[in-house]
Amino acid sequence: MATVNVTEESFARTISEHPIVFVDFWAAWCGPCRTFGPVFEKVSAQHPDIVFAKIDTEAEQGLATAAGISSIPTLMAIRDGIVVFSQAGALAEPNLANLVQAVRDVDMDTLRASLPGSRPVT
Repeated sequence: MATVNVTEESFARTISEHPIVFVDFWAAWCGPCRTFGPVFEKVSAQHPDIVFAKIDTEAEQGLATAAGISSIPTLMAIRDGIVVFSQAGALAEPNLANLVQAVRDVDMDTLRASLPGSRPVT
C-alpha cells in the first residue's frame, strides 16, 4: 500500500481498522523530513499489508500535540492500537525495513500483559 495522508478526523479510524500502522509526522519545511519521505514511500510499497500514514504537523497541529510530537520527523509504529515504537529522526532504508520486521514480530500477548493495569488472559 502506498502512503496515505491522515488527518485528525481519520486517525482513530485508521489505527482501529488496521493491525499495523506506521506514522510519519513531518512538515514541508523540514529538510530531514524531505529526505526521509522517499524512504518511507519505498518501504511502504514493499509492505502492502501495512498502512504507512503521513501526518503533516503544520496542517494537523492538534493531532501532533496530542501525539506528543516535539521534533520532526518522528516515526511512530502502532500495532493493535498500541504504540510499540516512537522515535524522532530519519531512518535509513535498511533500518526502517528492520523496524517493520521487528514490529511484525512483537508478541502482543506478552506486551499487553506487561502494560500497567493489565490482567493475564485466561
